[in-house]
Amino acid sequence: MTNEKTRDIVLIALFAAIMAVLGVFPPITLPLVGVPITAQSLGVMLAGGILGARRGALAIVLFLVLVAAGLPLLSGGRGGFAVFLGPSGGFLVGWIVAAFAVGVMVERLWPRLGHVNAFAACVFGGIVVLYAIGIPWIAFAAEISIAQAFVGSMPFVPGDVIKAVIAATVIVTVARSYPVIVSR
Repeated sequence: MTNEKTRDIVLIALFAAIMAVLGVFPPITLPLVGVPITAQSLGVMLAGGILGARRGALAIVLFLVLVAAGLPLLSGGRGGFAVFLGPSGGFLVGWIVAAFAVGVMVERLWPRLGHVNAFAACVFGGIVVLYAIGIPWIAFAAEISIAQAFVGSMPFVPGDVIKAVIAATVIVTVARSYPVIVSR
């Protein structure tokens, strides 16, 4: 195995572990949609923005495989395959796509990456893309309309914007001090 492949495996495992650590923060569940507010969506933005699209998405895949296997790594100590069938299942699967989307944008913006660009990547990938996947699943799983699921999801937005600010700051800081993504 080459040093680069070893490094990729270590980084993917590291970010899966970061996702698990972010699950330590207790969830706040909103009554209408049954989806908890957690710190783990911050990890999704960080994985994509620091590792890039492929490795960031793979870190989330690894994390979700561990969750599906029954490890209680989600916020509130949840785990097992059943969590994917509940109201938050669309967001869990959407984490993979969101990390990939954030990573693609950061890779494309790499030569001129700054706080504003990194924030835009986190908002688009970590909020817009994620909600586009998660909201329809809430509607299906909770047996409510998409409009109700959309409205019920809006209280998440301010916290997610704060997470995008934090993620953008960390992404730019890491990019300047220890760049993991290689400029294209």
